[in-house]
Amino acid sequence: MNYTLLPGRPYPLGAKCNDKGTNFALYSEHATGVQVCLFDEQGNQTDCVDLKERTAFVWHGLIRGIEAGQRYGYRVDGPWNPEQGDRFNASKLLVDPYAEAICGKVDWKAPVFAYKVEEGNDLIKCDRDDAYGMPKSVVVDHAFDWGNDSAPQTPLADSVIYEMHVKGFSVRNPNVPEKLRGTYAGVGHQVSIDYLKKLGITAVELLPVHHFIDSGHLVDKGLSNYWGYNTLGFFAPMARYSSCGDTGGQVNEFKQMVKNLHAAGIEVILDVVYNHTCEGNQMGPTLCFKGVCNTTYYRAVQDNPRFYMDYTGTGNTLNVRNPQVLKLLMDSLRYWVTEMHVDGFRFDLASTLARELHDVSKLSSFFDTIHQDPTLADVKLIAEPWDVGEGGYQVGNFPVLWAEWNGMYRDTVRKFWKGDGGQLSDLAYRLTGSSDLYQFDGRKPYASINFITAHDGFTLDDLVSYNEKHNEANGENNQDGASDNESWNMGAEGPTDDPEINNMRERQTRNFLTTLLLSQGVPMISGGDEFARSQMGNNNSYCQDNELNWYDWNLDAPRKRLLEFTAKLVHLRREHPNLHRRKFFQDRVIRKTDGEAIVHDLAWFGTNGQVLANEAWSTEWNRSLAILLNGNTLQVSDDEGRPVVDDSFLIMVNAASEGVEFTLPPTPNGGHWSHLIDTENIDDPFATAELGDKVILGGRSMMVLTGPQGSQTF
Repeated sequence: MNYTLLPGRPYPLGAKCNDKGTNFALYSEHATGVQVCLFDEQGNQTDCVDLKERTAFVWHGLIRGIEAGQRYGYRVDGPWNPEQGDRFNASKLLVDPYAEAICGKVDWKAPVFAYKVEEGNDLIKCDRDDAYGMPKSVVVDHAFDWGNDSAPQTPLADSVIYEMHVKGFSVRNPNVPEKLRGTYAGVGHQVSIDYLKKLGITAVELLPVHHFIDSGHLVDKGLSNYWGYNTLGFFAPMARYSSCGDTGGQVNEFKQMVKNLHAAGIEVILDVVYNHTCEGNQMGPTLCFKGVCNTTYYRAVQDNPRFYMDYTGTGNTLNVRNPQVLKLLMDSLRYWVTEMHVDGFRFDLASTLARELHDVSKLSSFFDTIHQDPTLADVKLIAEPWDVGEGGYQVGNFPVLWAEWNGMYRDTVRKFWKGDGGQLSDLAYRLTGSSDLYQFDGRKPYASINFITAHDGFTLDDLVSYNEKHNEANGENNQDGASDNESWNMGAEGPTDDPEINNMRERQTRNFLTTLLLSQGVPMISGGDEFARSQMGNNNSYCQDNELNWYDWNLDAPRKRLLEFTAKLVHLRREHPNLHRRKFFQDRVIRKTDGEAIVHDLAWFGTNGQVLANEAWSTEWNRSLAILLNGNTLQVSDDEGRPVVDDSFLIMVNAASEGVEFTLPPTPNGGHWSHLIDTENIDDPFATAELGDKVILGGRSMMVLTGPQGSQTF
């Protein structure tokens, strides 16, 4: 077929259709020629069109008659000189870096490597055509009726985040229509939304939905990439999560999911992987960026550009120092906000993006560019503040406007409830918003995204049920995943019929959830922890797309009980501003007729009812304390400028194996404490109870009391 080619425009990049045809634009600084190759529905190449215009390293042209739904790819010619970093090979079909939809899979039996694999030498060029084994880019029609869609814009301080896998969440839910299970439509179905609303979360954080691939070594084992940290396309929603096929329908299905969640007041946060791609190191395949312009898109070893810098443990690192790569990332972020209406991003291994030369820098161009972009001014920015390179652990060091996954919170709370000594001082910081990390750089308590577990590691149920990891199903002889022994001493390894052990595990689970949801900062629940989801001890389930990861909605009585408990905790937190303050704790000086007095907004008590002595903070033996949150000192006002008051709370924790007697301090406003939560009470932890001057707090348990509101005192 002969197509009419017009010069077209160099911007925007990618394939954009209009009433004249489709404009194609591809950036490649060192290419000597670029072809757009067109494919039919059977994957047969029907034509190739040379893009003859080149403007500021962008190859572009408008092809008449090309409409939405057209499959295409690029062939890019240029020098083959791997020792200098150039890996051009026009025999290899390439996915468009700006593709907004991608169809098909990588066929690892096709010659998708630019070098001769059989020679084992990445310097020897392979000239075999691989188009039959390559995914194809798809031209997308952007038309979608958003109606009156409006972002919920929940303040981060008021947020409760739910980390979710799109497929795993609904694929086994019998109440979701079968065709929609495991898809974007499944997440956006009313059954799913009703569940999330009942649980009380304000935002879902979706594991990667940028189009990714299954690596060849997993396919060879009969496994697949379940988590999705193996990106091929930064603009295309992952096709396998679509109930509408992979030729563009996935885009509108994703949009409808967002629209439905927004209508229910639930935000959508994406876990994005801008630090590396699926192409691996010099021995990896050539699928996209490597063949478009390798030296532009990847960071090479400075004195030996044949090889790649690897701050991620995946073989390559995107070259964010290059203005074009930075533009790619920013264009992607803006696309997901403006076109797909998402509300925020969690950046995987975000320290990698901030490496200017070698060190991680707050002054990096990545941060500067994000902070000046008005499109991103109102979205949530969450960093995973570490990578695997030297100096990559940067918890507490990201700039203003950024929140962080607080790895110190996770580690401290785990150590405390495990029974490790000497944790009280650090625990106090974690419970109160980690002021040691965030108070002195212009940030607030909600910069701390608190979590106990996440997709990477044990589930909460497994954390209290296993002493060792059990990753045998991954096919790596149980050598993968975190290797530290948790040593929880919870009795039998894994499932057991022993009611005493099961009760102890359930109590520990409640301790963790109560600690998480009553800490200052922003809680993130790992999906399924609210009803004791188990991965049977697998703490690295990235390749298990099966029932090991999928949420089991057939809940027995204990799991229903835990779900109800979690939902009550979430709603308790959301109803009380004293439990999610917008400012760090700070004593207030108030004026009375008889002079000035200090009102404490926070106080720490020992078991004797007295303010915890200095020496008690650092002793190895002390595993018990109480924190009083004064509801009269919130430092906030309502919409009419009136000071806000709230109930006061006394939160008592005991990580020792034996029970302790607590003498209760007085409430801030007089009156009596009321019983609210006791995690030792398996049947009904929210049951009311008579309180005297003293209470017995059981071993490895928490008790929460509430005091009456008083008149405003500041």
